[in-house]
Amino acid sequence: MSTGRGRAGGPLLLGVRHHGPGSARAVGAALDAAAPGVVLIEGPPEADDLVRLAVDEDMRPPVALLAHVVDEPGRSAFWPLAEFSPEWVAIQWAVRRGVPVRFMDLPAAHTLAHRDEERDEPGPGRGDPIGTLADAAGYDDPERWWEDVVEHRGAGADPFAPFEALGEAMGALRETPGSGGEGRDLLREAYMRLQVRAAQREFGGERVAVVCGAWHVPALRQRTTVAADRALLKGLPKVKVDMTWVPWTHRRLARRSGYGAGIDSPGWYGHLFGAPDRPVERWLTRVAGLLREEGRIVSSAHVIEAVRLADTLASMRGRPLAGLTETTDAVRAVMCDGSDVPLALVHDRLVVGDVLGEVPESAPAVPLQRDLGRLQRKLRLKPEALEREVELDLRKDTDAARSRLLHRLRLLGVGWGERVRSRGSTGTFRETWRLRWEPELSVRVAEAGVWGTTVVSAATARAEADAVGAEALADVTALAEQCLLAELPSALPVVMRVLADRAALDADVGHLAEALPALVRSLRYGDVRGTDTGALGEVALGLVERVCVGLPSACVGLDAEAAERMRERVDAVHGAVGLLGSLAASTASRPAGAGVRARWLGVLRGLAGGERVVGVVRGRCARLLMDDGVLAEGEAARLMGLALSRGTEPGEAAAWIEGFVGGGAGGGMLLVHDERLLGLVDQWLTGVSAEAFVDVLPLLRRTFSAYEEGVRRTLGELVRRGPGRGTSPAAAGVPGFAQELDRERADAVLPVVGLLLGLGGTADDRLKGGGVVYASADDGDGDTGWGGGRGDGRGNGSGSSRATAVRDNGLVGVA
Repeated sequence: MSTGRGRAGGPLLLGVRHHGPGSARAVGAALDAAAPGVVLIEGPPEADDLVRLAVDEDMRPPVALLAHVVDEPGRSAFWPLAEFSPEWVAIQWAVRRGVPVRFMDLPAAHTLAHRDEERDEPGPGRGDPIGTLADAAGYDDPERWWEDVVEHRGAGADPFAPFEALGEAMGALRETPGSGGEGRDLLREAYMRLQVRAAQREFGGERVAVVCGAWHVPALRQRTTVAADRALLKGLPKVKVDMTWVPWTHRRLARRSGYGAGIDSPGWYGHLFGAPDRPVERWLTRVAGLLREEGRIVSSAHVIEAVRLADTLASMRGRPLAGLTETTDAVRAVMCDGSDVPLALVHDRLVVGDVLGEVPESAPAVPLQRDLGRLQRKLRLKPEALEREVELDLRKDTDAARSRLLHRLRLLGVGWGERVRSRGSTGTFRETWRLRWEPELSVRVAEAGVWGTTVVSAATARAEADAVGAEALADVTALAEQCLLAELPSALPVVMRVLADRAALDADVGHLAEALPALVRSLRYGDVRGTDTGALGEVALGLVERVCVGLPSACVGLDAEAAERMRERVDAVHGAVGLLGSLAASTASRPAGAGVRARWLGVLRGLAGGERVVGVVRGRCARLLMDDGVLAEGEAARLMGLALSRGTEPGEAAAWIEGFVGGGAGGGMLLVHDERLLGLVDQWLTGVSAEAFVDVLPLLRRTFSAYEEGVRRTLGELVRRGPGRGTSPAAAGVPGFAQELDRERADAVLPVVGLLLGLGGTADDRLKGGGVVYASADDGDGDTGWGGGRGDGRGNGSGSSRATAVRDNGLVGVA
């Protein structure tokens, strides 16, 4: 065993590149040839008791050693290992043969204690020694140089030769001024030398094999005294740490962490390590399979041609074997028709990959982690590295339990899932989640373990603590909503007590308005999930009353930014009051719900006509009243005429227009279909002075640029045609418009409308009296249904609400 040693009779030093498949194969061959009595590996010694789990049948790399401070789990570090990592190969070799294997790096107890200290600035070689060697060899890409000299190298006669050559290169590099190792490296290498000496005393000088980063090999060969090494390590800070195995992903291997050797193509390296022969042909076959799955036409002829092109490119570039660069160029030219769009898919799915490792249940874990694993298995919700969407139907027990688990984890700060908008039904009984498990979530779970030993107990304790520590009223109402979604009945009393106290003390109308929507949504969710929300309802009604009292004075004297924020609050409160009234209408609080809505509409009327209220809020209130059908015919035009009169400042008038027809509330279509309003806007704008026009132009541009292109084009045509500047379309002689409604033509469409609505009976019965009535119907499934009513007053809805029919002809809507 003298070949490849740092000195005669010394240990076998195997300098490697972390996560390098060529290094991994070479390490396996060297260990087979040397048959050492002990294997020392660069890594934290606290993990010595965990190496036995590496050969567990349930262990699937990539995995990582996780070390975290016991009292502060957020202070943590990872040491990731893939199937093609030299350290993983050395561990497997030793454990399967019964050879002792130990980690020899600086303990994690010292490493994590240095977390807050400034990092050392690396010298030119230490920052990227592989890049420095590649540059010296004339390569502009370190990855290509490493592939040519190591990864694509065939098996040689001397298994120790590559380690000797790499060690000599690193030795020469460390002799460069400023590259000889400094700061934390000196401490680590001193500790490594002490561990190597201890192993030599125990097992004999020639029976020790060391697997470490090639950068450290010259330092381990260096002759130093034990006293000097111990002096370097004396007085190092220390903390108590725990260690375990956690799953890792190929995507995370591409980042610098733990071993500090991120690689750009873990999927490609895994393929090189696992392919028994003909790696290029096998790789391009996998690429073709992926592209076919995505609907692209790729045949075996494409694969053959791509292999030929890759080999040709390698020969032209003087490379021993086609590498990732050559195969990528071949795929782009032959299989992707020169497009980088499908090539990006190949890079994401294969070159990097979404492989997620697995660890056995016997691995150490905090109790919360074990409870989470039990729930994941019970609910068949397996953590995966690949992002996926899950549709949940809360009427089903399993889906409801999945929803509760995901909401509880989010409350604990474990962002495994993110709620997204459902593409199908908009009912509250459906939820859509986007799931993706990241290795860092294991740390978040460990951090959350301080709140409890089970998911439900930890979420309850966290919710109570967050409620007590919340600073804003909106934060407390949002927390109440989360508690209902996560079904944490034990936490609700504390949250409700804090909510009632904060609501009573908070006199800021803006805070009250921001808090109300989440509170009302909580009532809705409680109804769907069968939760008692009586206390929430009382608080919500109280908030509405206080908003109604304080809002008028809060809308006076605001600047542009504050006025826009107040408009958003008015919109939010209006939606919340509407939902609150709908919920109250189906319960014993019907009078309270009706009273709240009437009170709110009265406040909107006052704001719409208030002279001192800022223009954007006045305009928005007028629009909300019109959309709710509260304004009498022509009253909207009257309010607009007042707002756009000559006595109003142009800037204030422009703000009123933005509030009335701005945003995504269909204001453009309103102007298209009501040319009286368009004529008023046109008449006002043409009367604005040149100086004032320059001031109001940015505001008007922002208002009208939010419309869809077709709406803007139609408005332009109407303005160009000039429909009367405030006169009706009929008076302007516009084709298709008349002075009065043509009832015969209007009635002709009613049979078709009745068929579309699915109303029972014959067409004559359905439309007797010439009217069709819509009504909202709650059939108990969380959706809003539609009911039909006959013109003779005997119609009824499909749900629990009964439609109120009209006596005269017409098509009306009833909320």
